[in-house]
Amino acid sequence: MIRSKSNMRFQILANFILILFTIFVITPFILLIMSSFTEESTLIRNGYSFFPEKFSLEAYAYIWKNASKIMRAYGITILVTVVGTAVNVILSTMIAYPLSLEQLPGRRAITFYLFFTMLFSGGLVPSYLLYSNYFHIKNTIWALIVPNLLLSAMNVLLIRTYISTSIPSALFEAAKVDGAGEFTVFFKLVIPLSKPIIVTMGTFAGLGYWNDWTNGLYYLTDTKYYSIQNLLNKMITDIQVLSSNSSMASQASSEMAKLPTVGVRMAIAVVAMLPIFVVFPFLQKYFQKGIALGAVKG
Repeated sequence: MIRSKSNMRFQILANFILILFTIFVITPFILLIMSSFTEESTLIRNGYSFFPEKFSLEAYAYIWKNASKIMRAYGITILVTVVGTAVNVILSTMIAYPLSLEQLPGRRAITFYLFFTMLFSGGLVPSYLLYSNYFHIKNTIWALIVPNLLLSAMNVLLIRTYISTSIPSALFEAAKVDGAGEFTVFFKLVIPLSKPIIVTMGTFAGLGYWNDWTNGLYYLTDTKYYSIQNLLNKMITDIQVLSSNSSMASQASSEMAKLPTVGVRMAIAVVAMLPIFVVFPFLQKYFQKGIALGAVKG
């Protein structure tokens, strides 16, 4: 009886803490959305508020005027995210499976090499020179896919750990006794049984591609290849320049001179995050299971 009361108190306390953390996480997003619908003068005068005095769609109207550019940037971002995530997951899984086999020659040395890349890198300048002068990816779609995001050592190690701890080696041996080769084992056993960790790592990779803007900043000068993050960043920069330069503002039209600077920032953030909010709930069950099992030390 005493134990049951103690468990009940612990559950109530745990639920209260989780609810509190949930509120802390959700509150900034609600404030962000409400601020994007607030009139610019109200934002400047009163700051951000959950209950704004005056609602306005000026920020979204400005974004809508650039709808064609935004749709193109969305298309590029979706293409880059899908292709980059697929290649990232395939490469990570194909490297992780051999590393999960104890009979692999040089297994420890290869694992150490992967771990070493997580600690040290060549740096930004050598990477830029390598990709620009030798791989020639500057001002191409590959500039958004290849640098920094195509393969993650952390993803490889997590998938390797998942395969080692969650898939019995007896299954591999039984399949090979029946005549299955390594590729058959990989595609027929490893991938189906590793779906939780693959979806989890795919979610990480997809978020990395969707939120990335540094590759576009370093390797793109042609705006037709801009992702949604690069385009929205450029829009913010243009607004800041226009609003801070009085001579330029006086020469521009009255509509451009009164741009909703603060509100546009909030609206741009909402536009950039919206697709992630739509997709993530469908992957959540795999994400929770995969990250829990993949983190177990094997």
